[in-house]
Parts: sequence; structure tokens; C-alpha cells
Amino acid sequence: MTAPAGPRDFTDPRIPNRNQCVLRYLVDRWAEERPDKTHVIFEDGEEWSYAELRRRVIAKAAGLQKLGVKQGDFVSAWIPAGRDGLLAFYAINYLGAVFVPFNTAYRGNLLAHVLSNSGAKIMIAHPDLVERLGEVDKAELEHLVLITQGEAPDVGLTISRFDDLDGDTLEPLERPIQPWDIQSIIYTSGTTGPSKGVLSSYLHMYTNAGPESWPMVGEDDRYMCVAPIFHIGGMGPPFVMLARGASVALIESFSTDQFWEIARKTQATMVFLLGVMATFLMKREPSPDDRNHSVKTALMVPLTDDAPAFTERFGIDIYTIFNMTEISSPIVSEANPVKRGTCGKVRPGAEVRLVDANDCEVPVGQIGEMLVRTDRPWAMNSGYNRNPEATAKAWANGWFHTGDAFRMDEDGYYYFVDRVKDAIRRRGENISSFEVEVEVCAHPDVRECAAIAVPSEFSEDEVMVVVAPVPGRSIDPEKLASFLIERMPYFMVPRYIRVLPELPKTPSAKVLKTDLRKEAVTPDTFDREKAGMRVRREVFAG
Repeated sequence: MTAPAGPRDFTDPRIPNRNQCVLRYLVDRWAEERPDKTHVIFEDGEEWSYAELRRRVIAKAAGLQKLGVKQGDFVSAWIPAGRDGLLAFYAINYLGAVFVPFNTAYRGNLLAHVLSNSGAKIMIAHPDLVERLGEVDKAELEHLVLITQGEAPDVGLTISRFDDLDGDTLEPLERPIQPWDIQSIIYTSGTTGPSKGVLSSYLHMYTNAGPESWPMVGEDDRYMCVAPIFHIGGMGPPFVMLARGASVALIESFSTDQFWEIARKTQATMVFLLGVMATFLMKREPSPDDRNHSVKTALMVPLTDDAPAFTERFGIDIYTIFNMTEISSPIVSEANPVKRGTCGKVRPGAEVRLVDANDCEVPVGQIGEMLVRTDRPWAMNSGYNRNPEATAKAWANGWFHTGDAFRMDEDGYYYFVDRVKDAIRRRGENISSFEVEVEVCAHPDVRECAAIAVPSEFSEDEVMVVVAPVPGRSIDPEKLASFLIERMPYFMVPRYIRVLPELPKTPSAKVLKTDLRKEAVTPDTFDREKAGMRVRREVFAG
């Protein structure tokens, strides 16, 4: 998409015009330039054009104004994905207020933590979740806006209804909304500690996956979004497709069995295959309809070994990236990368370093923590809300510390090794849990896997994997161990194998390794060494 004609808003050429990156001005712009074009299609087939979108958004924004929401206020949203989630998101930002979505699984101490951290006085919520508010300190929360007509228990807060919220008159803004204004607070998944609220500007969200960072996605594409609204993977796609004047298909959740049917029905052209989604789709029985869809492009994260087979089977170009809530896609691949396991190369506008514990760069080929910065101001996170200590630690020495270990090859391609905190050390060898999981998932009966470190009776760690089977199949731990002995270095072969129907996850589909580590070796865990399946240590004599 080219920049619009007319004078620039800013003299710095790195800062796009407001009507390229600020939600309010994007909604207004496309409603005027492309009023009949579809911006969003829902799973049931309902579509909203840009003109219809603007009408609905302004009505809800005016209603929120009547409740006292002002530019710069934080408004929390505790709702599932769908019409109300999108409207709440856009209406809050249309006022220049800050969208603060909460994970719908929150309760107890974690719910109390995000309520306190956000400081929001108004929450848009689903009635079925309200009972949990009665169990915790509600901090500064004063007003609930319920998205359905269902009854909610009295938790001492003023109640309004989202359906009744439409207003007739929208008061003008106090000042123009700027690209560097805070657009949202997205809470990290909290798999390793208390959730941190990532402060994101409009320019951060634009750069995260906009036309420059993801050049493979254009204004004629339709992005099929299956992630929840409280996750960057669910909130980001509508915004970045809005930035292109493009469209998005909002789907409630990922379904292996319904995925391609929904893609056909919504005419999606682009999908994001996160985690094991690609594996789930590949392990389905082949069908004559495997290429009967409109999808042209898929982002596969991480890039699996069967990516070429996925392209061949489904007729889709595969790209991969490295990204996280706090940064803006610094690593992006070309179409159908041939290097096994790569995340791609550094994109224009981003800088990356791999460093040791003292922030000193490591040589090419060696493993180091990835540090990132960008040449565009405000193109990454603006820190963590009400957490200056975490902000200072993450941004030490002027670079954002990702907490992820990578290596880079001589051609400039990057390879994810592990979360720094998830690395396993066994008998003098450093082991990537990610690489263990890749090998385990290569077994045809394994749907998903988590590799964790558990204490060894000798020293350091033992490798344990927790696995879940492909639907309709079962996993024999002894046969899986034999399979792995033949394809893994001796020091990586898991000693312990535990089989579960499903791995515990956050609603954003991240495996809760902290829970698995707490449970560790359970009575139902298979112990390869106790079963007499010892691995011979290979000694290279060359």
C-alpha cells in the first residue's frame, strides 16, 4: 500500500501518517475510500463493510463516552473473540483510549494481579465471568459493561449493557491521536511468572506485522484469525489488515477438522499456523479437498521439518518469522525457506545481536540471547505497565532482551534454540528443549510434546518429555523411546516419557511447562533406564 497523497503529518520520514497507523483515522479513511469493501467476515458468514464498521464503531464509542471514557483512559475487556470483542477493541481505540484485554481463563490471584496492574475503572465483560470478580480485590474497577443479556451476580459494581450502549453524538477528541500514543496493554502469558502488561503504541502495532514487516501480505488478502482477542495473535491481525485496507476472517477457535472448510467458506487467503497447528493438519488423513481452498500464504511458526510436504499437499507458500508481543517481527523468511529450522533473516529496519550473559556478542555459529532494536521510534514496546524494574531489565544497554536463545549461520539465517529459562543441561551437555520436541513430534502417533528438565540423582538434569497422542491413536512409551534412540544424539534421548490426553496450556495455546515441572516424574511416567533401555554413548574417534 502506498502512502496517501498530501502533506505529511511528521517531518521524520520513518513515522507514517496518522491515517496509515492510527486506528481511528484508518477506520475513517477506509470508510471514505472503500466503503463497500468487506473488512471483517465472521464464522457464520456475516460481513461488515468498512462503512458498516465505522457506523458501529462510532455508535459504541459515543456510548463509552457517555459512561465517562476519555482519551488516554485504560478500559479492560474480559470477553471472547467475535463481534463484541472487535467492536470493543475498535471503539475504545476510536476514542484514543487504551484497549486492555484480559485472558478469559483468569481467576483468583492472577485476575487480582491484572486488575491492579491495569488500573482500569471500566470493564467490558461477559456475564459468565463476573462471578470470579466477587472472589478478588477489584482494585480501581467501578463499572461493568456486560456484552450479553445474561444475568450476572452482584459484585458491588455499576452495571451497563453493551447492546444498549450506542450513542448518538460523539464528542471531539481533546487532541489528535498520535502514532506513539499507547494503543493497548497485552498481558504476557505468565508461563514463567506474574503476567507483565506490555505497553504497545499504535506505531508498535503497525510495525509488528504491517506492510513493511510482512511484505508477503497485501491489501487484497484476507487473514483468517483463530486466536483469542487477548493475545497478540488475535488482536494484531484485525489491526494490521486494517492498516492495509484489507480484511480479516474472525474465527472463534482453531479446529483441525473444520480448518479448511472454514477457510473455504470465509475465502481466507492467508493463515497463521502457530505451534502444533501445522502438525495437526498434516497428521489428518489426506483428502481430495486438500487443495480445495483459497489460501495462498501461511506463516508457520516454528518452521517444521514437514513444511515442504505441507506446501506440496496443500499448495500454499510457507513463510516463517520470529516475533513476540514486545517486539515487531525482526526476523522474517523468504517464501518456502529451504534451511531446516530457520526463522529467517533480519528484516530491513530491525537490528539483532546474539549475546552472552554480559551482553557481549558471541561468534557466528554460537548460541546467544537475542537482543533487538529498531531504527523507527516507537516501533517496539513502550515498557511494562507499572513495572519499571522489569522494563529496565528488559531494555538494559538500550536493546530489548528477548530471553530467547538463538544461533546465526554464516549466511545470516537465525535459528531458535530455546527459551533461556527452558534450556536443559545433562551430564555436561546443553540441550534445547525445542530441538527435543521437534524430534519427538516426528513420531506419527505424537500430536504434541513438551520437553522439560527434571532433577537427576547424579547431578544437573534429566530429560523428560510429556506427550499427547494424535486423535484415534495411542502412544507406547517404549516404542517411542526406541524411535528416538535411532534419531537423536545419545545425550538428548529422554529418560522419562509421560503420556497425557492433552498438554496443559494457557488459552493462548502456550504449554504450561511450569505445571509440568511441578508434577515432574509421576507414578505413570515411563523410565527408560529402569526399563533397561540404556543409550550407548557414541565416541567419535576421527
